[in-house]
Amino acid sequence: MTELLSKTHLAQPAAATAAPDVHQSLGTQGDQGPAATSLTVPATPAVLVARSTRRRLGPGRSLPFGRLIGPVLVVAVWWGASAVGYLDPRILSGPGAVVSTATDLIQSGRLQDNVLISLQRAGLGLFFGVAAGVILAVAAGLSRTGEYLLDGPLQIKRAIPSLAMLPLLILWLGIGEQMKVTVIALGVAVNMYINTYSSLTGIDSRYVELAEGLDLSRGQFIRKVVVPGSLPGFFVGLRLGVTASWLGLIVVEQINATSGIGYMMFQAQQYAQSDVIIVGLVAYGIFGFASDAAVRAIERRALSWRRTLAG
Repeated sequence: MTELLSKTHLAQPAAATAAPDVHQSLGTQGDQGPAATSLTVPATPAVLVARSTRRRLGPGRSLPFGRLIGPVLVVAVWWGASAVGYLDPRILSGPGAVVSTATDLIQSGRLQDNVLISLQRAGLGLFFGVAAGVILAVAAGLSRTGEYLLDGPLQIKRAIPSLAMLPLLILWLGIGEQMKVTVIALGVAVNMYINTYSSLTGIDSRYVELAEGLDLSRGQFIRKVVVPGSLPGFFVGLRLGVTASWLGLIVVEQINATSGIGYMMFQAQQYAQSDVIIVGLVAYGIFGFASDAAVRAIERRALSWRRTLAG
């Protein structure tokens, strides 16, 4: 990188000094008469560098709602394959049948009731998971004692999937709402802890020394150094946590549940209603995509001081 920068700085003065010589030669040759117009001035390497178009190495300019292009293409391919008869409706219903089924479920109120229950479970699990993950990350990231006590068990927990703890959680908490929210919160908390803790421990030690030199209090240090330094990792963990909440929700709603999108899909499986199952999958996908987009928007506002490839 430094070699490229040095070459660029050397090339620019060369181009600037070469340009007057070219114009001067054209002026003296022009005084000699019309024959001088046929003369060509050889371009020096510095002039060629100045005239060349700079190559853009970034991903390019972002488009509004550009992330919707991929899902729209998937739906278009699905619709086309269904229209030409490549898809067996008994195995995978077409988009038309799915839209019709979704309309019937909305009119009957069945879809709204199940969606509200699922949103409540995912929201509670996300809230408790984010709170627990951030508190543990701060305790481990700002204190050696906290790091020694907390980081080891949490790294072990990261290697154990939350779904693998289902039998034990059912034994401890039963099969009610408490167990479902706990499973979701565990998956969220681990993602929040790992990313926030990594961001905290990655803060440059020179900022800590500067804060000590300015005699900042503990509260000022956290507000002016710790929070801005940990926000990028926090938002990465939050995005992963939102995804983990929906993944955990899909599983827990199929374990002795009596409501929710997962329960609706499980019931549809018993009667081979693939259209209802796809309606549930689409609902999960829409909520997951929308929640991730919301976190991205908040991240752009909170970290507006950064200039990144994301735009």
